[in-house]
Amino acid sequence: MEYRKFGNTDLKVSEIGFGAWAIGGGAMIGSTSIGWGDSDDAVSENAIYAALDAGINFFDTADIYGLGHSEELLGKTIGKNKEIIIATKVGNVSHNNQFTTDYSKEHILNACEESLRRLQRNVIDYYQLHTARLPHLQEGECIEAMQLLQQQGKIRYWGLSLNTFDPSPEAEFLMKMKLGNGFQLVLNLLNQKALTLFSAAAANGCGIIARMPLQFGLLTGKFDTGVSFSDTDHRKNRLVTPVIEAANIALQPVWNLCAKYNCTKTQLALSYILSYPEVSTIIPGIRTPKQTEQNTSGLFKLLPEDKLLIEQLGKESFAEVMQLIQQQG
Repeated sequence: MEYRKFGNTDLKVSEIGFGAWAIGGGAMIGSTSIGWGDSDDAVSENAIYAALDAGINFFDTADIYGLGHSEELLGKTIGKNKEIIIATKVGNVSHNNQFTTDYSKEHILNACEESLRRLQRNVIDYYQLHTARLPHLQEGECIEAMQLLQQQGKIRYWGLSLNTFDPSPEAEFLMKMKLGNGFQLVLNLLNQKALTLFSAAAANGCGIIARMPLQFGLLTGKFDTGVSFSDTDHRKNRLVTPVIEAANIALQPVWNLCAKYNCTKTQLALSYILSYPEVSTIIPGIRTPKQTEQNTSGLFKLLPEDKLLIEQLGKESFAEVMQLIQQQG
């Protein structure tokens, strides 16, 4: 495992981190699935320990994942290990059995206390506003809360988990105001929109967490048009047949590179993201020891001409697929 500096902080994070959304289980808010289907806590715990053995030292979760269950599992397994860096998020909530958001100062301060309790920690290494939008940032309560928590020593650093399809306004606002320490953003073979932020982020000393590196499993190559998901898996309404079919066709020139590098599609997808030095860590979703091994082994240095090919496809050929994905939410 290789490690990278997280922006201008003193955090040194593993290039591959542990995305802990899936281990939260198949939680529902009303009729809305907020998880990845049912999970086995014993298997999840083994996945966490396998990640430690692989050299992963960065774990990313959120208080909404499993309605707190993901944080509880991390607290139980690695909460007391001060060598491990834990990031969590705040702002997405269940209210009156409806999925909504709350970026008020009062909520963030209270939610932080609950996350600390579940994680069995006295301080959160990196605390993130969970997809807060520009009006929330401009209103200012959420920023006041993060700054206060930092002053109180309850969080070390803070940042923003950006929205999926238009990350620029919020990122540019925080960088202009010199606020926060980094961003979590979507970056993968298909969704390359966040690349426009990299130069400014590096200049401002912002760490970058790349999420959805495998587009909910679409970029692993394991899905065909016959795939089905349970009602408690959020992908049921996202990875629909038209999306899978369009992605498989558009990505064929990329998948042809697998023979050149003698690698899996997962290894190619992750190695592409690692080709950007601005990226501090990638957080594929992991919930089994096998997935830990698949996401941490066989990574390689992508040749410049192949990186350029993928970027060109991102500008030209992937637009239709991304439109379909955005329509699904």
